Amino acid sequence: MKHKIILLTLFMASITFYGQNSEKQKINEVLDSWHLAAANADFDAYFDKMTDDGVFLGTDAMENWQNEEFRTFSKPYFDKGKAWSFTSVQRNIYLNESKTFAWFDELLDTQMKICRGSGVLKKVNGQWKIAHYVLSIAVPNENVAELIQIKEEKDNELLQELKKKQ
Repeated sequence: MKHKIILLTLFMASITFYGQNSEKQKINEVLDSWHLAAANADFDAYFDKMTDDGVFLGTDAMENWQNEEFRTFSKPYFDKGKAWSFTSVQRNIYLNESKTFAWFDELLDTQMKICRGSGVLKKVNGQWKIAHYVLSIAVPNENVAELIQIKEEKDNELLQELKKKQ
């Protein structure tokens, strides 16, 4: 009887492990094909990977793009045949228990050098879709003081504007 319980436990654990890996593989494929669609300037394929209410946060403090705004902003780049080219070089994916939501972080090779992407995906009609994406420029800690000096004036102006709106 003990052997049956142990075998059943191992079997259930392997199914759970396989299921998670299978879902993670699907998510990897969605993210990789999303980045590839941008590199190939395939507007429809790119935005088809996002939810209708998807959000893209860019590297500029004021880039908080809701889906329709992001489409409008991006369309001229895609139409010219040159959007952006991001290639993941490291990615971590996490799933909720019911495998309906996932979150991830990735290091990217980009025209801006190393960037970090992070975000949330959700299942929509059985397909993984990007609901929220955040792009950040990775800055080595030893260069932060220098970066602060570069952006200080503009950041101070923006902070004053934002605080007035509160």
